[in-house]
Amino acid sequence: MSSVLFVVSAAQGWTLADGTVHPTGFWAEELAEPHRLFTEAGWDITIATPGAVKPTVDAGSLAPQATGGEERSAELEAYLASIDDQLASVVDLGSVSATDHDVVFYPGGHAPMEDLAVDTTSGALLTTALDEGIPLGVLCHAPAAFLATRRQDGSWPFAGYRMTSFTDEEERIGGLADKACWLVETELKGRGADFVGGAPFEPNVQQDRGLYTGQNPASSVLLARTLIESVG
Repeated sequence: MSSVLFVVSAAQGWTLADGTVHPTGFWAEELAEPHRLFTEAGWDITIATPGAVKPTVDAGSLAPQATGGEERSAELEAYLASIDDQLASVVDLGSVSATDHDVVFYPGGHAPMEDLAVDTTSGALLTTALDEGIPLGVLCHAPAAFLATRRQDGSWPFAGYRMTSFTDEEERIGGLADKACWLVETELKGRGADFVGGAPFEPNVQQDRGLYTGQNPASSVLLARTLIESVG
C-alpha cells in the first residue's frame, strides 16, 4: 500500500499589502478530490499542518460560483464532512518525515502564502522529498511553499525545474492581484523556475523529474490521477 503525506496550511487569513487580512484556508476541491482519489486507490493518508492545527476550509471555495453550482458545492462539503475526523486529528508538521511516505502532496488556497511560504520545516521537508526522488505533488497556490527552501550554499533547490502554479493572470481575474504583497508566479520565476502557465482556470499539470505541479483547482483531479499512475 502506498502512503501519502498531505501537508496543509494552518492559516485562516492572508495578509494583504494594506495590512488587512483576507479570510482564507485550504481550497475545498484541492484537498477533497485528491484525498478521495488517493483513498479509492487504496493509499494510506497522513495529514500534517504546522503546529497540528486543524486546517480551515476557505468558505469561498464552497460557494456555488466557485464550484460550478450548488450540487457540486454540496458534494464537496459532504466529502469534507466525511473526513472531518481526519482533519481534526492532524499531526504536527515538525514530527513527520518525507522519507516515511511514498508521496508528498500540498493542496492550495491562498493560505500557504501566509504560513508555508516562510515555514523552514516545510522547506526542509520539500527539499528532502526533491533530493530523495519522492514524488511531490503541489497544487495551485501551494508552490508558495517552495519559497521557504534554501540550500546551505544559498541556492534554491527548485531552480531550473519546470513547474506551474496559480498564475498572475488568474490572480488578476480573481480580483486580488493588486491587493497582494506578492504573487506566486512572479516569485517562482524570480528564483529561477521554468514556469509553464496554461489557460486561465483550465487544467494544467507539469511534471519534471519527481516534481508534479498543478495550476489551479481545475487541475486537482488531473494532478492526483497523474500521481496515482506514476506511483502505481
